[in-house]
Amino acid sequence: MGIDVRGPRFGAAVTTVVLAAVLISGSEWLLAWQALCFALGTVAGVGRSPYGWLFRAVVRPRLGPPTEFEDPAPPRFAQGVGLCFALLGLVGYVVGPEWLGMAATGCALAAAFLNAAFAYCLGCEMYLLLRRTVG
Repeated sequence: MGIDVRGPRFGAAVTTVVLAAVLISGSEWLLAWQALCFALGTVAGVGRSPYGWLFRAVVRPRLGPPTEFEDPAPPRFAQGVGLCFALLGLVGYVVGPEWLGMAATGCALAAAFLNAAFAYCLGCEMYLLLRRTVG
């Protein structure tokens, strides 16, 4: 069963705002929250992440029924990639150097923005490329 394509895009929009706030404030706690959201999306699936729950409970009822569905595996993989960048960012903000935290957070922000604004999921594309390469 596929997932509503609007859900991951909504999650990417919220993630964009959170990661922008991290870059502005330098808050490792906010980045830790985002890492937790990525971890839940990776382990349990994007629909069971906090932003997925928010989409299902608050946003989706206000929209029409979904017309497009997608395989949940690529967005789930993308959550894992986001988790890696968020954890790397946490290391940079907590242990140092700070530029590492900013750079890793900026990379995750760029990917989230591309998905939110243009429906282009870099992590999903990585997943598809790996599937074609590995077989």
